[in-house]
Amino acid sequence: MAIEKIKLHNFKKFKDLEIRCNNDLNLLIGDNEAGKSTILQAIDLVLSGSRHKLENIGLESLFNRDILNDFFEDKSFENLPSLFIELYLSEQHNPDLNGAINSNGIICDGLQIIIEPDEELSREITEVLSQTENNFPYEYYKISFITFSGERYTGYRKYIKHIVIDSSQINNEYATREYIKSVYNSVLTGTEKNKHFNEYRKYKDEYTENVLADVNSRFTDNKLIIQTNTKSNLESDLNISDDMGVTIDNKGKGQQCFIKTHFALNLRRGVSELDLVLLEEPENHLSHVNMHKLIQLVRDAHDKQIFLTTHSSLISTRLNLKKSILLNSNVSISLQLEQLSETTAKFFMKAPDNNILEYVLSKKVILVEGDAEFILMEALYKKITNEELSQSDVHILSVDGTSFKRYLDIAKLLGIKTAVIRDNDTNYEENITNRYEDYALDNMKVFADNDNMRSTFEICMYQDNTSICEELFSEGRRTLSVQEFMLKNKADVAYELLDKKATDINVPEYIKEAIEWIKE
Repeated sequence: MAIEKIKLHNFKKFKDLEIRCNNDLNLLIGDNEAGKSTILQAIDLVLSGSRHKLENIGLESLFNRDILNDFFEDKSFENLPSLFIELYLSEQHNPDLNGAINSNGIICDGLQIIIEPDEELSREITEVLSQTENNFPYEYYKISFITFSGERYTGYRKYIKHIVIDSSQINNEYATREYIKSVYNSVLTGTEKNKHFNEYRKYKDEYTENVLADVNSRFTDNKLIIQTNTKSNLESDLNISDDMGVTIDNKGKGQQCFIKTHFALNLRRGVSELDLVLLEEPENHLSHVNMHKLIQLVRDAHDKQIFLTTHSSLISTRLNLKKSILLNSNVSISLQLEQLSETTAKFFMKAPDNNILEYVLSKKVILVEGDAEFILMEALYKKITNEELSQSDVHILSVDGTSFKRYLDIAKLLGIKTAVIRDNDTNYEENITNRYEDYALDNMKVFADNDNMRSTFEICMYQDNTSICEELFSEGRRTLSVQEFMLKNKADVAYELLDKKATDINVPEYIKEAIEWIKE
């Protein structure tokens, strides 16, 4: 059992999103507010079949805000937006799942949530919309859990056994209780669960009749009993302990996260096996050693489909960057390596320890090609803007000059605003104008000095700061000129300039232009 594709329509930040899934591991990588947790929540909501869970969240927090704002420009019953989440499944040989009731109109297996206005309440909805204020009629929407065959389902009939482990709520009593409940429900059939509940209730009744009998004989009008209501049942009384008898709620946050993940990924095979595990940022609270252990746990879980959100480069590169689904908060789309050109995809696959994660997690990026530029760029940025980089949400990355196009290929799809600062290497027209003519988009721009005689960063810095450079680097020069010395000792020279003259140096014009453009 595996999810092959996810489609979201008007769900939270996504107006429309389609993701093709791997049948084993799916790494959701992105910055804050990129939509990683939203995708996990969408999967969980469909698989849970729980109207109660949806209503607890509230429809007002599920609909895309831009869609609602657009609707209020032209309020009418016909323009009311709908919301759906579709999970396209691998072939299950189950006629209840198979059909063409999906947005693609293709015959396949699948499950979906559809939230749409109830046409039987059109009169009431029209009355709400006639009000002057912008009042959206959430209360008059209907929620449908249906398969692609049109069969309705609920939480009592689950087609995929799944569990959610959210490390951000790892110390939350309710979250821990819900986790234990989910584990328990995932390893039992309906018949087994009924038998357990029945035996547990009988046990409580026997305890009241036998053990408490002596105490109750001392009362005349009342007696003590063991609760048997829905708030005090087998599920609520269960806990998980290690082999020493220490329960999970008495462990530290890191250990709780690790134990929950280990427990979920290692349930025994057979009727009790989980099909799907959703892991929310499992690196939270973990030490470096336990992080490596967790990576191995995920690697060994060959019999389950896993969706894992992360900010960790260690997790993503060690687990397989090829399985990544890249998200950025600037746009409402996803990017998978297969969507890139073959050469760009191979570049990032073969170089897993590169800056791709930092790049994807950034809103604005300045790409430079050398250590000297990287060392000085923050000081140059502050000189021009009088701001720290972090205040402007700008990130500096140093990459090999031949790799600029690889990152710009990602910028094309994810909309990351990117300024490339590079040398003209004595031929501005060939190395800048012609080489990047396919990358003339609003969110990306390449900056270099247009004077071919000013071919490198060091030459530009020397010519724009001659007196400073002579003062710092002329002493002891015998065979090399100051400019030649700067070209042969780029990093050391940059450190010296940063340490002694950071506030005095003049910023080359092309770098000034890049800084002003990225800050806009």
